[in-house]
Amino acid sequence: MNLGAFSISLAVKDLEASRAFYEKFGFETVGGVAAQNWLILRNGDHTIGLFQGMFERNILTFNPGWDRNASALPAFTDIRELQRQLKASGVTLVSEADENSSGPASFTALDPDGNPILVDQHV
Repeated sequence: MNLGAFSISLAVKDLEASRAFYEKFGFETVGGVAAQNWLILRNGDHTIGLFQGMFERNILTFNPGWDRNASALPAFTDIRELQRQLKASGVTLVSEADENSSGPASFTALDPDGNPILVDQHV
């Protein structure tokens, strides 16, 4: 099962303080809008999103259809197919993509410890 690009989305209290902290680890801002309280940072193959006031917990994020640079892939497994496979294997979803739709969609699951996993397709 190929889930696409991976990042961790961090729920931060102070966007600027978090940006400055992660820059010390070699991360650079590659996207986002600070005025909207979110930034995307990258260090090599590692991507983190900083989100102030948008959600309560850190989230593991997968993006089907994207490579690590958020560029569309020529071929990928659609999110609705990933959702069907996970449900068939017994994974309970907190939110689901509309099976009758196409294009961008998302679904969410929780791991056994309650950590949110967001599968978010943008293409």
